[in-house]
Amino acid sequence: MFAEVRDCLCVAQYSKTMDERAVLFLKIREGYSFSDELVNRIREAITRELTAAHVPDIILETKDLPKMDTKNLAEVPVVWQPDSQGGQIMQKFKKIIEKKYKVNLDNYWDLHKWSTDHIPELWTELWDYAGVICSKKFDKVVDLRIPLEESPAWFEGARANLAENLLKYRDEKIALVLAGEDKETEHLTYAQLYEESKLYAAAFRKFGLKKGDVVVCQMSNRKEAVIAMIAVVSIGAIWTGALPLLGSKAVLNRFKQVDPKVYLTIDTIPHESKKIDMLPKIKEITEGLPSLSKVIIVASKEDSHSKDISSIKESCFLDEFLQLGKEKDGSVPPMQFEQVTFTHPVFINYTSGTTGLPKALVHGTGFLLPIFRDFSMHLDGAEGSVWFSSSPVGWVSWNCYASLLFFGATVVLFEGSPFLLSPTYFWDLIDAFKMTHLFIPTRVVDEYQKRGYVPTKNHSLESLRIFLLGGSVVKPQIYDFMYEKVKKNVLFASSFGSTETMGSCFLADVTLPVHKGEIPAFSLGVNAETVDDDGNPVFGEMGEIVITKPIPNLALGLWNDKDNSMFREKYFSKYPGKFTTNDFGIINPFTKGLIICCRSDETLKQRGCRFGSSEIYSIVDTFPEVNDCLCVSHYNKKMDERAVLFLKIEDGYSFSDELVNRIREAIARELTIRHVPDVILETKDIPYNINGKKLEIIVKKIINNKPYNVETVKNPESFKYFQNIPELN
Repeated sequence: MFAEVRDCLCVAQYSKTMDERAVLFLKIREGYSFSDELVNRIREAITRELTAAHVPDIILETKDLPKMDTKNLAEVPVVWQPDSQGGQIMQKFKKIIEKKYKVNLDNYWDLHKWSTDHIPELWTELWDYAGVICSKKFDKVVDLRIPLEESPAWFEGARANLAENLLKYRDEKIALVLAGEDKETEHLTYAQLYEESKLYAAAFRKFGLKKGDVVVCQMSNRKEAVIAMIAVVSIGAIWTGALPLLGSKAVLNRFKQVDPKVYLTIDTIPHESKKIDMLPKIKEITEGLPSLSKVIIVASKEDSHSKDISSIKESCFLDEFLQLGKEKDGSVPPMQFEQVTFTHPVFINYTSGTTGLPKALVHGTGFLLPIFRDFSMHLDGAEGSVWFSSSPVGWVSWNCYASLLFFGATVVLFEGSPFLLSPTYFWDLIDAFKMTHLFIPTRVVDEYQKRGYVPTKNHSLESLRIFLLGGSVVKPQIYDFMYEKVKKNVLFASSFGSTETMGSCFLADVTLPVHKGEIPAFSLGVNAETVDDDGNPVFGEMGEIVITKPIPNLALGLWNDKDNSMFREKYFSKYPGKFTTNDFGIINPFTKGLIICCRSDETLKQRGCRFGSSEIYSIVDTFPEVNDCLCVSHYNKKMDERAVLFLKIEDGYSFSDELVNRIREAIARELTIRHVPDVILETKDIPYNINGKKLEIIVKKIINNKPYNVETVKNPESFKYFQNIPELN
């Protein structure tokens, strides 16, 4: 509460006769000074808020305070080592840079430093290396003199089309493998993908879709969505989607913002062995979107055509709509690719809406090169690599996976959720489709560890080279589970990205070792820091993750935010000149890896110690009595902060003082006494969103009597367990 004080530390001192007194050390902020007047105000405040007996006997100035011991960071174990043959795509690129720019780059970090020191040169070389198709190359990559918060334009003067780049392969290689909970597997070649995209594009053009129009999609993970997206952006129209499991109100909160012309959806979706009828929801959504001119419904099964859709305005089945694309003789006109600038909107993606109306983030074609950099170069995704995707339209990961077509990958589109159908179903899929790369939600592997869902002696997993997790923090013990129970010789790591950056900024690199609990690399061209409250870089301690130099995959802005003022306020007001990710992490000064801690609005600060909930979870999850847990901040009437830990108890066990004491002791032993939550309570359930992330933010709002939004909550009935808790009143 004192603006002059940047940090403080209060400890006990003992005299020779062992009399104890409190000593308070103050670290003063720059621009202020330590004075008797400040000391007196602090003494008065402590007396007023507590008692005179609480006032430290001595208050002194200090220039610095001891931080966490980095010894543990120096001793983080290596769980995977690269081999000499790995990373050929990245190594080839490094040699190009060394030869052309006459530099010696001994390792990845040398290349990374060069990339952030030479941003225009980096992206010029990546443009050529990736083989971007364009009608006109750029005149300027980016103007580094323009502040980051002013959204400097990328690839000025260039004209290109995303769809043309996604269709640059038109041969007989497999582009898409179509699988699902209850469907026969199909294969679609790149040649077939082009022909189908051509038909869809012709139909959209004949219907009257034009550059700048918006098409919204709500569908499961099917080929029709991928093909329609390619067709839409080929015209210069804009593609956006919402998760199929979202309710009507949540969908309308997204789609109403963008005034769509066309709504593409499906009659039924599979979900965890169930069938969900979409038609009632489609009718309600359609009635709430007056801008719509057409509703196109994909028939999930052949007999779906018999369903009555007459009550849904301007609706037809996809098959009927596609007839518009054919000439009288049955032929389809050639595909045309509208050439657009890199500031022209291509995709709109939405934030979660946890703290209010979902924000509509706009992306241009600039994200394509970072996709190539991450998936092809960092993860060694060569032509013909096989990637698994179960993300439906509405997650930014869906856009990313569809974009892997740019470098000739094969993408397995799985409709539904394969993860918990049986103990071996997912491992069977990996072998059946010879998958090389996986990127799945962290919660899935958490659940596999709990249930013991591991490969059997009948599984080889020989094809699997890279296994990435995302969506939430990966606990250190999950690394042990993966390497002991799943596969030893696989690159297993976490990654970090966001809707705002439409892809990763931190991930694994096949030329770097993986350290337990860390993301190994900053992506090429990503200049990032962890900073303290004043925006100063910190290492070896928790800070907010910020990006300090331009990247082409950063959102262009928010839809309908004409002067970008809302975008600047949301992402740049806290640290001017730096894009805040709203996440906290630790940069290991020894390995250079990144440890993700939590969202910035999920950090806890108790007794002067700031920490992330993931630190608590990694310890509590080792107790067999605990099925799940959640740790959030609670504020008393004086706005003093304390940590509250909620425990969901495993069947067959009970909540007890003995269990609470063992948990307290473990946290104090593994972390510090200041990390031990002040309050530990039992709860019957923990809320999650539909992506499997714990909803700490909402629980924090509930127990602090703040308004909250429940649109994307998977189990909203769990909220009742956090209301009117006597121990928190």
